[in-house]
Amino acid sequence: MAWTWRFEKSDGTETEPALQPEEFTTQGDAESWIGEYWKELLDGGADQVTLFEDGAKIYGPMSLRADEAG
Repeated sequence: MAWTWRFEKSDGTETEPALQPEEFTTQGDAESWIGEYWKELLDGGADQVTLFEDGAKIYGPMSLRADEAG
């Protein structure tokens, strides 16, 4: 299994992330990575992320902005 993130602008268009992540082997590893680097990703132009497992959407889009986080 491969867990990957899609990085998007606020309008949902895909954008190149400031930091290029690897493919993660678990959902927890992917979420930990976002938890560690969300500020850098936000500063680099990504507003939201969507998580995929082997190409299937798991959840998202999830805002990277702290004031909009659920």
